[in-house]
Amino acid sequence: MTAKTNSMRLLDARGIPYEVHAFSPGIHSAVGVAESTGVPLERVYKTLVVIRSDGKPLLAIIPGGCQLSLKKLAHAVGEKKLRMATQREAERLTGLRVGGISALALTGRGFPVYLDRRALSLENIVVSAGRRGINLGLAVGDLVGVTGAEVPESPFSEEG
Repeated sequence: MTAKTNSMRLLDARGIPYEVHAFSPGIHSAVGVAESTGVPLERVYKTLVVIRSDGKPLLAIIPGGCQLSLKKLAHAVGEKKLRMATQREAERLTGLRVGGISALALTGRGFPVYLDRRALSLENIVVSAGRRGINLGLAVGDLVGVTGAEVPESPFSEEG
């Protein structure tokens, strides 16, 4: 049995059902998570830390098989320019290790969260539980409700 993460406790407290997907903490890619857990890649989403021009971070949740388009995300959030956080910045800003960064684990910490529109075509998706080696499957609507995620009108990720 996997030890409870803060994300699990949060969902439990709100009565939100979820499914635990455990895998080797050495896996740091969505493709690896999909292969290890048997979850289709199109349902595995990754959370990326992005830095705005004022230096403040935001979280972008995108399909695991896609790449973030900083240009499309900037347009969607009304910014002129964005940049990816370095691994060191992402870990310092979130207090979580890359491969375990989770919007669920960061609720109440002031991070704006943006979910790629592609998620709306799915009933549920799998996201990090806030610790390497543990992802949670939950309904897209529940993820949006708990994290306060905004879903821009256009996708901000690209295949590849």
